[in-house]
Amino acid sequence: MTNPTPPSDPSNAAALALSLAYAARAVTPPNPSVGCVIVDGQRILGQGQTQRAGGPHAEIMALQDAAAKGYPVKGATAYVTLEPCSHHGRTGPCCDALIAAGIKKVVASIADPNPLVAGQGFERLRAAGIEVEVGPGAAESRELNIGFFSRMVRKTPWVRMKIAASLDGVTALDNGQSQWITSPDARADGHAWRARAGAILTGIGTVLQDNPRLDVRLVDTPRQPYRIIVDSQLQTPADAQIFKSGGAIWIYTAVRDEPREAALKALGATVSYLPNAQGKVDLAALMQDLARREINELHVEAGNKLNGSLIREGLVDEILVYLAPKLLGAGQGMASFGPLQQLSDALPLRFLSTEMVGADLRVLARGVGRDQF
Repeated sequence: MTNPTPPSDPSNAAALALSLAYAARAVTPPNPSVGCVIVDGQRILGQGQTQRAGGPHAEIMALQDAAAKGYPVKGATAYVTLEPCSHHGRTGPCCDALIAAGIKKVVASIADPNPLVAGQGFERLRAAGIEVEVGPGAAESRELNIGFFSRMVRKTPWVRMKIAASLDGVTALDNGQSQWITSPDARADGHAWRARAGAILTGIGTVLQDNPRLDVRLVDTPRQPYRIIVDSQLQTPADAQIFKSGGAIWIYTAVRDEPREAALKALGATVSYLPNAQGKVDLAALMQDLARREINELHVEAGNKLNGSLIREGLVDEILVYLAPKLLGAGQGMASFGPLQQLSDALPLRFLSTEMVGADLRVLARGVGRDQF
């Protein structure tokens, strides 16, 4: 899937609900992005989309919209892109609000994978005499919320690795210089992908070499993703740019160093000790920890060593590559892993999209079978 665009047929209630969900995707994490449209025949009574975490869900927004317009919704049909929730989380159950409003029918795209819901919303609606239809827009809704589905089903985020490279696959010169291989258009597009993620991950090598801020600056965003540093030896300098743009920073390390840890915590960082048997950060355990911290989509912008480690451990779901129309010859590659002994050991991918972004080519490829959960 490319960076998604809304469906093109707003006259269809299910398509309109999906377009509302698409428009909310940068706002809702860690909640799924959901749209809701309430109709009576051919007339739209109310519509809404999920707000920031802790705010109203799509169904509540649609009911409020109808009320603000003076439209009664008793006997109406609600089109929603995800099963209405049935539990008390940050907000009350949406299915109860639909029942209380007198909705006659609910058309939902797909069941909620959250174990706290998982069909119970549909059961509660049916028990109240509401007709329930499931299916329209299911694939689109799941794809839009693939990170949420991943966190709920696999207990890990959906991991997307972003790489900027020359046409011959070089991401940095031998001397480490890498800014900028791709065009301003590609960099802005990359920031749009950052904006939809719950967190952005990099390694200590990138922090020391490039000193990035890792925030979203080149596109408008209602929130900043968390920033994560994989720093086995706790080498993150206190004057790193990443501390100067505000927002939460999580550092994962494999060593105990109380003075350094205290200095980083004084800057607002959260430091977690997560070693593996080799004295490095346990990357698989890191992914599980990020899921516990409610990260749906993880956007990786790292060097070839960390990229290679993530690929080698089978933790990458999708690769987003921007290829610049230039050749750089000898230099650092996209990911350092292997060497493989035979071609059949290659990581199998399938192309989802190819698109020109300014002068550069954007390629989105997904690991074969990674979305089968």
